[in-house]
Amino acid sequence: MRRVIGIGETVLDIIFKGEQPIKAVPGGSAFNAIISLGRAGIPACFISETGNDRVGEWVKRFLRENGVDDSGICMYHNSKSPLSLAFLDENNNADYIFYKDHPHDQIEITCSDIKEGDVVVYGSFFAINPVVRPQVYAFLKYAHEQGAILYYDLNYRASHKDDMLRVTPNIIENLELADIVRGSDEDFDIMYGKKDADSVYRSEISFYTKKFIYTRGALPLEVRAEGGFARQYLVKPVDGEVVSTIGAGDNFNAGFVYGLIHENVTREDIDRGLTPEQWDSLIDYGMQFSAEVCRSINNYVSPEFCARLKA
Repeated sequence: MRRVIGIGETVLDIIFKGEQPIKAVPGGSAFNAIISLGRAGIPACFISETGNDRVGEWVKRFLRENGVDDSGICMYHNSKSPLSLAFLDENNNADYIFYKDHPHDQIEITCSDIKEGDVVVYGSFFAINPVVRPQVYAFLKYAHEQGAILYYDLNYRASHKDDMLRVTPNIIENLELADIVRGSDEDFDIMYGKKDADSVYRSEISFYTKKFIYTRGALPLEVRAEGGFARQYLVKPVDGEVVSTIGAGDNFNAGFVYGLIHENVTREDIDRGLTPEQWDSLIDYGMQFSAEVCRSINNYVSPEFCARLKA
């Protein structure tokens, strides 16, 4: 059976509204996607690091409770788990402050039983952090060699704008290994000062990988691929009140990957070139997951949504 392997940071998201904390949930970009996939019944595991504290225990327990293998979590003694403060504005979009106290940053990756057809989800600064880059790159290269599909979400925060010069080689390596790349207009504005899907694809993406998803929040989503394929998709409206957009992009990733597994899309299919119908279906799954997560204060799709998927 095909699996999804996520690799990325774990944090405790403390969510504020009107400068008052209203919720605390385990989070992290790839983490949020993997929790949603676990809830949707997809075999999944997660690779990360955390402190040996109550938050770290919470993270591991939360993974298990949602059907995700937590054996890839490194817990470090004498370190505290990272925190993220997420401040929701009047439109329920979030601004973040991150706190991290890991004196080690020496993740040990033990997940080696990757098989052809598995999917690896990676991204954010974790995937390009020079401190853990040797381990992360070796894992991604191994997964690629084993025939896994690599899905890369750049998710580049403004807090790392000044790091671009030193991490650019790592970004390029990630793009070269990726089968599918997603980035937002905010990512590319921060990284390259570009906001147009075509210019981003031509100058920053297409030389390394051909399949590109460009998201713009509630504005139409753009897809670019080999052979001049270009398609725009209207973003699905949220059914009800938008409670929080935290996790919207992460859950687009989850939905797209769910579609890869559910529709039995292989790396051979991707290498050959996805059909317009396959793109339509995969993007639709992504937008369903993304719209659903905006309906609650949590970072992942609801069990009820997953039950409807399985029905």
